[in-house]
Amino acid sequence: MSTANIFTLPVEAVADQSAETKRRRYRKIIFLTWFLTLDLIMFGAFVRLTDSGLGCPDWPGCYGSVTPLGALQSIREAVQVMPDGPVTLPKAWIEMVHRYVGSLLGLLIIAITWMAWRHRATLGRSSTLAFVTLIAVCVQGAFGAWTVTHKLMPAVVTVHLLGGMSLLALMTWLAARERTHPPVSIELGHYRGWAALGLALLFIQIGLGGWVSTNYAALACMDFPTCHGEWLPEMDLASGFALVRGLGEMPNGEMISQPALTAIHWVHRNTAWIVFGFWGWLGWRLRADAGLRGPATLVLCLLLAQLVTGLTTIFFQWPLLIAVLHNGGAAGLVLGVVTLLTRLGKPQPQRLSVQSSSR
Repeated sequence: MSTANIFTLPVEAVADQSAETKRRRYRKIIFLTWFLTLDLIMFGAFVRLTDSGLGCPDWPGCYGSVTPLGALQSIREAVQVMPDGPVTLPKAWIEMVHRYVGSLLGLLIIAITWMAWRHRATLGRSSTLAFVTLIAVCVQGAFGAWTVTHKLMPAVVTVHLLGGMSLLALMTWLAARERTHPPVSIELGHYRGWAALGLALLFIQIGLGGWVSTNYAALACMDFPTCHGEWLPEMDLASGFALVRGLGEMPNGEMISQPALTAIHWVHRNTAWIVFGFWGWLGWRLRADAGLRGPATLVLCLLLAQLVTGLTTIFFQWPLLIAVLHNGGAAGLVLGVVTLLTRLGKPQPQRLSVQSSSR
């Protein structure tokens, strides 16, 4: 197009091009941040499972330095005192990389919030969800600091995990609003309440999984489907689920007992069957609709993957890769369920031929 033609374009056409450019940029940063959030959750699991959470035992730096390179002397001294302790140079780098990526994520969400507010008229939606996401990432950052300063206290670590999953849910919601998909039948609108219940069940199970991980109870039961050869083994539920206690401790300060670890593992394992059955039923029902088929199929596939990785964790004694994939599967379920909820919130008045023919 020549320069002369540009100046002859109607004002409305120039404005439309500018608005589309803003919407495209907003969508790009949304999807980039969503992808980074998912990656950070996976890497956070790697930090936890490699015992790198105290690789730098202060916050936000590493022994007061921006990188572990400036803390080499302090790290060497810590290794000399405790050769098998929580502080080593590789663990320090793992922990600091996690913090760097978390900081980048926070900056991206600040940018999203500013764009959502500044261009709210052009984008055609409220900026409230973006502001809620900004608050969530700030709270998540605070719990990240408390995870270190409270020396991996199980309750703080578990809340930090749930905060990461909540942040992923919010970013998935933001991203889902920017994607087009086939219309969802109005006949499925009543399933939104069931999907919300399923999301609550999923978060309870994720919290229980985090409790297993942070208490190192993944191998408390080495057989399946029984536990220690019994369907109802000896358990100490009160001590196992006491929230105010340190890592590896009972509420009275003594080392955590095997019955307490068994209780943590047993509850997580058996709650998984409830989530599996619920989402197996609901995912299959929702899969009949073209607008829901993608995320519903993802949920069903991830349920099977979670079963396989969960069992593999037991039988192969918690291999790192499988444990990280198990955490990633939980994040994928959050992604799929929130996408279903978002789409169920906008049903269209049309018939669902597949479901109708089955009635």
